[in-house]
Amino acid sequence: MTTKSLPIAFNRPHLTGREMLYIAEARAAQHLSGDGGFTKRCNAWLEEHLGCAKALLTHSCTAALEISALLLDITAGDEIIMPSYTFASTANAFVLRGAQPVFVDIREDTLNIDERLIEDAITPRTRAIVVVHYAGVGCEMDAILDIARRHGLKVVEDAAQGAMARYKGRPLGGIGDLGALSFHETKNLISGEGGALLVNDGRLGQRAEIIREKGTDRTRFFRGEVDKYTWQEVGSSYLPSDLLAAFLYAQLEDAESITAERLRIWNRYHELLAPLERTGQLRRPVIPAECEHNAHLYYVLMPQGVDRQGVLAKFRQNGIAAIFHYVPLHLSPAGRRYCRIHGDLRATTQSAERLIRLPLWHGLDIAAQERVAAVLGTVHN
Repeated sequence: MTTKSLPIAFNRPHLTGREMLYIAEARAAQHLSGDGGFTKRCNAWLEEHLGCAKALLTHSCTAALEISALLLDITAGDEIIMPSYTFASTANAFVLRGAQPVFVDIREDTLNIDERLIEDAITPRTRAIVVVHYAGVGCEMDAILDIARRHGLKVVEDAAQGAMARYKGRPLGGIGDLGALSFHETKNLISGEGGALLVNDGRLGQRAEIIREKGTDRTRFFRGEVDKYTWQEVGSSYLPSDLLAAFLYAQLEDAESITAERLRIWNRYHELLAPLERTGQLRRPVIPAECEHNAHLYYVLMPQGVDRQGVLAKFRQNGIAAIFHYVPLHLSPAGRRYCRIHGDLRATTQSAERLIRLPLWHGLDIAAQERVAAVLGTVHN
């Protein structure tokens, strides 16, 4: 098989080389369950680098979002404003508490929630705004925080894709009241499965520990702050194994170099595809000046009328794994059942129909990227 015909995977998990060494160290310490030495190291790293009051590893970003809903005392009848162009977990965490997600449209440039549409969607039942930093590009957080302050609302950042990205110099996930990160194997920094809750409102820190530890004050007990631990409030088991934290710590140590390599690959795509954008064959991602993205993914938007399934078939024929992304939640069975729409979601629907994600992983070479660009160059209206 020639290099030209070798298949190009959509994603390949990157290893630093120290993951197994740290897992062996965790095993030798004989603390394999949650909140061991490596969990504490990861929490401290996140607090230092993201500037949050408290960081708590969880077994997924979904778990971090669920803790957020519990921390904000979300109950039946509450409304949560969010975009429809996101993963099911963003809405599900609040639906589980009986709340109703209210979907507003996204911006056509960044595909993030359109901050100009939020205020009109607020009702007396609105409790929070949940933003999703799509592709690791920050939402317009200053405007969103201003709206939240004026209406007494909380802001939760779904920064699943946002590790190491910034908005006006501030790390994504560390700007709103609460943030949630993902370390799933498809993300930039990985532990296979995993996530983190970022508590930026320090008043919520102790309750976050309790909810994460099955509703008990067990964490305070282990710190010697109480003489026994008891059930304090509703919670669940959200801790990851320290083995996963050991794996993750190796990734966090190399976070800067991993991000730099992904940015190099992202920038190559951006250069290769510039001529196709000029001829109207696609639209490249837009990065606002105030945002430092993390090259989580590279997508293109095909022109209206182009058969996206036909384009994806061309990629498959050439051994390239390119894929679409979310089916907007408002078009899903559960979205119709549990949520409501505010206004016209035209940008959400049209962008979802036109978007294609390209292979992007640490080590992807220029020859592979040229093959991807060549396929896109054959697409015409």
